[in-house]
Amino acid sequence: MDGTETTFRSSEGFVRGDTMLAPEQVTVMMRLQQLGWGTKRIARELGCDRKTVKRYLRQGAWQAYRQPQRSRALDGLEVWLAERFRRHRGNADVVRQELATEHGITVSLRTVERAVVGLRRELAAEARATVRFETPPGRQLQIDFGATGVVIGEEVVRVHLFVATLGYSRRNFVAVFRHERQTTWMTGLERAFAHFAGVPREVLMDNARALVTRHDRETREVTFNERFHAFARYWKFKPQACAPYRARTKGKDENGVGYVKKNALAGRRFASWEALEAHLVAWMRDIADVRIHGTTGERPIDRFTRIEAASLQPLEGRPPYHQVRELRRKVHAEATVEIDTNQYSVPWRLIGTSVTVEMSAGMVRVFQAGVEVARHEQANGRRQRVLDPGHLAGIVGSRVGTHHPVPPSRVEPAVPEPELLRPLTEYEAVIGGGW
Repeated sequence: MDGTETTFRSSEGFVRGDTMLAPEQVTVMMRLQQLGWGTKRIARELGCDRKTVKRYLRQGAWQAYRQPQRSRALDGLEVWLAERFRRHRGNADVVRQELATEHGITVSLRTVERAVVGLRRELAAEARATVRFETPPGRQLQIDFGATGVVIGEEVVRVHLFVATLGYSRRNFVAVFRHERQTTWMTGLERAFAHFAGVPREVLMDNARALVTRHDRETREVTFNERFHAFARYWKFKPQACAPYRARTKGKDENGVGYVKKNALAGRRFASWEALEAHLVAWMRDIADVRIHGTTGERPIDRFTRIEAASLQPLEGRPPYHQVRELRRKVHAEATVEIDTNQYSVPWRLIGTSVTVEMSAGMVRVFQAGVEVARHEQANGRRQRVLDPGHLAGIVGSRVGTHHPVPPSRVEPAVPEPELLRPLTEYEAVIGGGW
């Protein structure tokens, strides 16, 4: 009689060599028992073992065979496996090595690969996915560089395209450079700010070495290049770096680089570098700004003019960052900071602390913890003191009282004021002897 031979013990008690009967055979077995047949007669009639008949009769009905659940070496480590598999970017062999060193579990590479097959599919899907960030007006600018070959004159020149895209209006700015260095990133941003006549509250970028010193994949802690961070403070925007190895999460500017390559440059020749730059300016105005955007359904220039332009931070007439000197200085005991042999006063309560000094457009501005605490006109000569008497208000010997107006900053020779000098006898009394 047809049947299936089992090879494992199941919860129903089947053992190796037992015959699993078909449902209709078990139905006949039950019917014969109701007619008074014994197990021996039923077994002979159906051509199976008497023990098989007894088991089915004890169950009372046919039941499907279920594969027994066996414990596996990696049971209970699902969360750990997922974390390590992502940390090592899908390298199952590294996970296998760490299983041995951290958990004392030695398994084959094939065992690990079977355990993470679902995770591998997830990583592959994430790598292909593009997450689109919808941001409010004036909130975000996304930037990127892309390189391509362009025919200039009679030769193919490798050019570097800086592309900036406003998150809300999708308005683009494009600039072309001969290299991709920190100076070009910052120059491209400043030209974008000028093009949009404003500064967004944050700038999103990938993890370019010129901008990002360190980005931890697990904690998402980002350390920006010190000079670029100072540039961001100067222009008052917050830098943001996308997740490591996930540059596509920026979305808009990644697409913007491809759009410029395929639409503005593909198949074109230019007589000179200046002709290329002029073409890009005209292309932004006549093509990119006035196209109907596939996502918003509007022209970027209309969406920008109507809503986003007013949401950007004003430029406030700030000169380019490369014209600005930023220095760190410690405040002297005379409540001054020294720059190029000249001394500039700061509030006396900052004596001994470190401050940031910015010099641009003939002005010296002093900041402490990001707050401006002093401002002076830059001295033209050397070894001069530029003082604001108000910075000494409230200390012994100050000539500034509560009933007198504070005069503006004045320039004096770099000689300590008599009122601030102590007689030598006071120091003799402290140390217990003469000089």
